[in-house]
Amino acid sequence: MWIWILIGVVAVLVVWGIAIYNNLVKLRQWVKEAWSQIDVQLQRRNDLIPNLVATVKGYAKHEQGTLEKVTEQRNQLVKLQADNASPEVQMELSNQLTNTLKTLFAVSENYPDLKANTNFLNLQEELTNTENKISYARQLYNSSVAKYNIKTETIPSNIIAGIGGFKAEELLKTPEEDRAVPEVSF
Repeated sequence: MWIWILIGVVAVLVVWGIAIYNNLVKLRQWVKEAWSQIDVQLQRRNDLIPNLVATVKGYAKHEQGTLEKVTEQRNQLVKLQADNASPEVQMELSNQLTNTLKTLFAVSENYPDLKANTNFLNLQEELTNTENKISYARQLYNSSVAKYNIKTETIPSNIIAGIGGFKAEELLKTPEEDRAVPEVSF
């Protein structure tokens, strides 16, 4: 009789362990999928940038430094993606590229003909939409990482996580320069 109770308890523990393990695998896959969404949007932005640079080149010959910086950062980001660099490294360069693009759009204010160019306006809108999608994808990634990390760190799933080799993931952080309160003067 006791043997059947012992077998039943062991069976319940095994099923419970398998359920926790499978849940950890599911959460880890969600983290990977969330990063994939960021990667897709980064690639979309990388595909739009050469068209934007070509459009601006015709108008803003005096802004070569900014155009070269955009092109250089875009190429670095493409290389990082090809090398499967960590999300943190890719997002750091992505943030730098976003700031350089803001500079490029600010430069366009000095060129009324460029601001009126339909191709430039369409590219600017596409890039803005893509930046919004990147921002949303970052939120989804951080949410997925938080759920996964909670599961890997809380009892009793942390026991199975330790046995299964599940490691905590890093959240994407806002760069310090983006945290600064902008100065507004009238």
